[in-house]
Amino acid sequence: MFTLEVCANSVESAINAQKGGANRIELCENLFVGGTTPSFGCIAETLSQVSIPVNVLVRPRPGDFVYSDMEFRQMLRDIEICKKMNVNGIVSGVLKSNGELDKERTLELVRAAKPLTFTFHRAFDIMPEPEKVIEELVECGCTHLLTSGQKSRATDGIELIKRLIVIGGEYINIIAGGGINHSNILGLAKVGVKEFHMSGSEIVARYSVNHTGVSFTSEVLPDNTVQITNAETIANTVARLKNHFSKK
Repeated sequence: MFTLEVCANSVESAINAQKGGANRIELCENLFVGGTTPSFGCIAETLSQVSIPVNVLVRPRPGDFVYSDMEFRQMLRDIEICKKMNVNGIVSGVLKSNGELDKERTLELVRAAKPLTFTFHRAFDIMPEPEKVIEELVECGCTHLLTSGQKSRATDGIELIKRLIVIGGEYINIIAGGGINHSNILGLAKVGVKEFHMSGSEIVARYSVNHTGVSFTSEVLPDNTVQITNAETIANTVARLKNHFSKK
């Protein structure tokens, strides 16, 4: 069949993802900047509220994927605590300053995460020689790779995604993610993708009046709004996937 992983940026989003029929959650915070490591309170409450597997993003800050020694130690500590909390898997990865895979540090993260699953995230999408990199990720012990096919949207990276599925074979699971929604997901399913990643989110206003005009955030996400996964959007997507795969 298929796996629909929902990138949930809060406990509420995770609950909505499960209500919609998602198979797995990638839990993060600050989704509007690509996601960062969620608080341990967020992880604990999510685990208490949902029954589907929860993977946790370990990314200490927005920006690049080149980390200082201090940041890297922080990532290892986050993984250690996530293991004690019994999450399903870790989502992470490290690059070198030249944009290539930091194989040594990624391997250290994978080893620290064992026996949890380990997804190498979309840092892959900015690296050179992707077909070589996937072989290195397999050597590191990564169980999954999240990719848009090195394009802004997975639907534009279909050709590379198809090649990665062939190369990865039974050694690593390819998760297509990046700009996926209920209206374009079947285009990926039709070329052999079986694991999908989307947020299914919407921007919701929580209050209508700012009495002083003071702003605390960027224009990307206005102060009076939150980004939340929509259960109906996920349900619609799941229905389309079930219909497609039931015909195969």
